[in-house]
Amino acid sequence: MDKPLEINLHDILRERLPRKVSRFVPGFMITFLEKVIHQDDLNEMLRVAFPLRGSAFSRKILEHLDIKVEVKGLDNLPEGRRYMFASNHPLGGLDGIALIAILGEKYGDDGVRFLVNDMLMNVEPLKDVFLPINKFGSQGRDAAKAINAALESDMQILQFPAGLVSRLHDDGSISDLTWQKAFVAKAMETDRDIVPVRFEGFNTKRFYKTAYWRKKINLKVNIEQVLLPGEVCRARGNHYRIIFGKPISVRELKARNLPPLALAAQLRREVYQLK
Repeated sequence: MDKPLEINLHDILRERLPRKVSRFVPGFMITFLEKVIHQDDLNEMLRVAFPLRGSAFSRKILEHLDIKVEVKGLDNLPEGRRYMFASNHPLGGLDGIALIAILGEKYGDDGVRFLVNDMLMNVEPLKDVFLPINKFGSQGRDAAKAINAALESDMQILQFPAGLVSRLHDDGSISDLTWQKAFVAKAMETDRDIVPVRFEGFNTKRFYKTAYWRKKINLKVNIEQVLLPGEVCRARGNHYRIIFGKPISVRELKARNLPPLALAAQLRREVYQLK
């Protein structure tokens, strides 16, 4: 890549939408969406961090946004072991960037793989550390093979078991949705210790309220997702804290005598108890 990645929503929509649909999308609406996602600010970040990649790119983004990250518990991780890092997902952007920066520095970019939604493969500077989860067709089969190969390797694996960003709940709390069981099953299958990770941080109230009321009115489209790029920009100057818990071995997981889904729920609770 000989020039910085640049986000151009007009071009993206022209490429992604059928022509008979895109020609009816008014320009002022696209311009409005560009402001919502903070397109100019995002492109400035990409220019500042160019041509860095992986964890170096992530560290440069944090530096550019004047974001401080306090890290606790890295001394809980003995060398020479294979881990599945399972973290809560409070931010939808900067949490992943910060974790890549930290784990990439510790293990090297060649030693870390992050399981992500396949759409994030468009973030070119992080493509080397991402492994896409694609559930459909031949691409899905290829993605599954790549993930299985990584799990069998000595690389450290990181993922957000909730998949989606944390949400506001009816009781007023903000936390992850249900954790899926796949990370537990795969860790046990490939003899990986699970490392619970707590990322302390929040998006703006606007994001949580949009997601909350969208669900209340039973709107199926996750319209709040369009706010996430802007949340990255709004986080300038913030301070976050990441806590790495002690690794949990497969032997210990089996001793709990619970099915994978129940283990995932239990590990989710343990993450929020980390101090």
